[in-house]
Amino acid sequence: MASPSRNNKILQELVQEPGNSVCADCAAPEPDWASYTLGVFVCLNCSGMHRNLHAVSKVKSIQLDYWEDSLVQFMRERGNTAAKDIFEKCVPSFFYRPHQKDCVVLKDQWIRSKYERREFTGESNFFLKTYSAGTSYLFEVVLWKKGKDNKQFLKRIFLLSQKDFTLRYFIKEDSKVPKAVISMKDLNAEFQPEKIGHAHGLQISFKEDEHTRNLFVYHEDGQVIVSFFNAIRATRLAYLLKKHPTLQSNHLIPQIQAHCLKEGYMEKTGPTQREAFKKRWFTLFSTNRKLLYFKSPLDATDLGSVFIGSENHGYSVSESCGRNMRSGRWHCGITLETPGRQFVFMCEQEQERKEWMEAFRAIISQPMTPEDYSSMVMLLPWR
Repeated sequence: MASPSRNNKILQELVQEPGNSVCADCAAPEPDWASYTLGVFVCLNCSGMHRNLHAVSKVKSIQLDYWEDSLVQFMRERGNTAAKDIFEKCVPSFFYRPHQKDCVVLKDQWIRSKYERREFTGESNFFLKTYSAGTSYLFEVVLWKKGKDNKQFLKRIFLLSQKDFTLRYFIKEDSKVPKAVISMKDLNAEFQPEKIGHAHGLQISFKEDEHTRNLFVYHEDGQVIVSFFNAIRATRLAYLLKKHPTLQSNHLIPQIQAHCLKEGYMEKTGPTQREAFKKRWFTLFSTNRKLLYFKSPLDATDLGSVFIGSENHGYSVSESCGRNMRSGRWHCGITLETPGRQFVFMCEQEQERKEWMEAFRAIISQPMTPEDYSSMVMLLPWR
């Protein structure tokens, strides 16, 4: 007969072992749930997604639920490391593995792709063909896209190609000429569900006439939008491999996507600092060291950008007080020093100022790469 206290103690010991001490699906620390049909330890959030896989995964709390001896033995024999060898055996290098803070659709589809569709077990390459088929590869999908000058979302046809490393989109199904042809050179894709107002919202950014152009899209089917996202990553990697033929994939993976380090509203003033402060939406990227600003979060094109270099090149950030300036309602100031100009921003709350300061310092403390030097020359001074 199973002893509840003994079995729960065994599970508590198992979850401390290497591999088991983080969630099998999002790497969150100290997982306190487990799938007793798959043999993996997972966090509370991922356990909720496992509950949706009724035919594949069944979960229990390792602290509160009753565990039979046979289930504990299975958890002892399997565990996260052994399960990873099975369910993540053939994960492509470009495929995005979600983290704890990623949006729900990314984590949900990662879990479904591993356990429900078994995409990476090596049993079949059917799903992997979705992402790569050599130079003839085409991925076509119909997405809802936000209009450039209004809030209305309309259906658009998107065509992704590894033949010429482009993403095209068309207004109508019978359109012969695309509305836009986007090169993989500067394309970036990142999920932004809160900003877009849809759980599957994806933001696609690229360079257009020395500015950053944003497309905001979504699809009602989570599998479709995440497959499209990973197909973009596959095409970006193929482009980078062709551009850098001497480098291996693992060296180029970090360059596939530029991650947003911090976003939010701040007030900004002009170059003389005598102009009135205006509320603007700012986006800070760590990968390309760019600070972009927009009138609103869903603007199609940025109003300006600034390159943020390293401390060794004369960049620094500090707190400032805006009470002696024409700063409007906000008074939690930030001063960003660059070789060519001093920038002053105002945050509404002290916590927001702290977060922006930490984000700026994180970039300034990092050494610059050869690509960063090229960006610095192109972006100085502030457009």
